[in-house]
Amino acid sequence: IMKQDVRKLTFDKLKDYVSETGLPPFRAKQIWEWIWVKSAHTFDEMSNLSLLMRAQLAKDFDILPISVQTDQKSNDGTIKLAFSLHDKALVEGVLIPVDDRMTACVSSQVGCSLSCKFCATGYMDRKRNLDPAEIYDQVVEIEKQAKRHFDTPLSNIVFMGMGEPLLNYKNVLRSIERITATDGLNMSPKRITVSTAGIAKMIIKLADDQVKFNLALSLHAANDVKRNQIMPINETNTLKVLKEALLYFYQKTGNQITFEYIVFDNFNDGLEDAEELWHFAKSIPSKINIIEYNPIAEAQYQNTTADKLEQFAEFLKSKKLIVNIRRSRGKDIDAACGQLANKN
Repeated sequence: IMKQDVRKLTFDKLKDYVSETGLPPFRAKQIWEWIWVKSAHTFDEMSNLSLLMRAQLAKDFDILPISVQTDQKSNDGTIKLAFSLHDKALVEGVLIPVDDRMTACVSSQVGCSLSCKFCATGYMDRKRNLDPAEIYDQVVEIEKQAKRHFDTPLSNIVFMGMGEPLLNYKNVLRSIERITATDGLNMSPKRITVSTAGIAKMIIKLADDQVKFNLALSLHAANDVKRNQIMPINETNTLKVLKEALLYFYQKTGNQITFEYIVFDNFNDGLEDAEELWHFAKSIPSKINIIEYNPIAEAQYQNTTADKLEQFAEFLKSKKLIVNIRRSRGKDIDAACGQLANKN
């Protein structure tokens, strides 16, 4: 019989188990801390429990950690990790070191069902959702890399790896709860950003759930015709519907939205595109990240020219929008935005 992963238990359920096994109640807290604060991968590591107790736990439960299958380091310091899951499925995570921050980019699904035309993951099928513990483990493993290579802990987490986080809603929120909890990794939710291709009803649910983390929308075009072309999800979640959901999110949480906008050559990089973006963004408290495109074999899109990128950004700045240009990182190892597809 399959044993249950101990990390699927809530603290209350763990307490029940401990009392049913006839152990003193304080043992539940010790086990919980081993799992979520110290990130133990085996019961043997739980050194303040007796050998007997560890054997009992191992008999009743499993811990199904992810493991690093390969790691590649880019010329710019970016590190890409391929993680093997207990069922041999693979996902990828990335450590992005920049001057003032260490960012972990984590995956939320094995593959993706949204088929965005410019994204390598979008050409894979969605195999399954990740469990909260599998997302949590990515953060732990990427932080180890940050400490090993740069002697610095993680400062930020972005859910921008493989998959659409809002289609794995419950598990993503539970993973963030464990990552931010004082009896977890104790990271500030203000340093976590969940990125979505734009699922309006789930954005509204985030607002109603009063989440504390940041929300990013992969926009890439501010008119429906163009956005439908590259992001099929837009056909059922139009820009008008998304704008209403984002405004609602802001009213409920007070968190400004980040718009991610990849500039494709001769597709969405003209001044009329910049103007459409301004019209869309101006009424939503937000900032805009303009992202260099990283071409992939499956798609014919190319990155825009440096001049056009500059003009695009300048136009938005002249309209008093907050704009950052995000240079591509980890291109040489297929670790850049939109390139994650288990190519190792």
